[in-house]
Amino acid sequence: MIRSNHYEAAFEAYLRGRGVAFVATDEAKRSVLGDGSVKTADFIIVGPDTARLVVDVKGRKFPSGAGDKANTTWQNWAEEEDIDALGRWAAGFGPDFRGVLAFAYQIQPPFALPPTTPDLFTFRADVYLLRGVEVSAYREHMRPRSKSWKTVHLPAEAFRRIVRPFSEFLKPRSG
Repeated sequence: MIRSNHYEAAFEAYLRGRGVAFVATDEAKRSVLGDGSVKTADFIIVGPDTARLVVDVKGRKFPSGAGDKANTTWQNWAEEEDIDALGRWAAGFGPDFRGVLAFAYQIQPPFALPPTTPDLFTFRADVYLLRGVEVSAYREHMRPRSKSWKTVHLPAEAFRRIVRPFSEFLKPRSG
């Protein structure tokens, strides 16, 4: 976790507010997993109930851009390395762990969501919406976004199908 990153700080406040046990990692250093180094995830979450998560937070503004150029697409891109690292961490911690991309959307005025929207919350006077995608599902549907930047994304239809309020990842797994 990078403490100066307001998206990650908002995510941490969200977890604290729910009484969730977590470890915020030190991203300044790469970690070793198995034979080599791997990008460090932002959070390791244990509980409540049966939740066992390795999380990488992706901060995005919604809508992005300004004025007439505002983009009302829910941006969901990530680096290929993020996807690989989350999968490796989840496998390394054991079969009960899942890698999850947490999208922390900072909602930009004048856009507003109904106050009853799941996982909509205020942090430091800004409104955030938290959504999550299990990395295994993300990997299944991802498409290249930029080869030079080594980024990937989900097509809008796939994203709508597999994204969920982050709080659902904190509930007991079914099946």
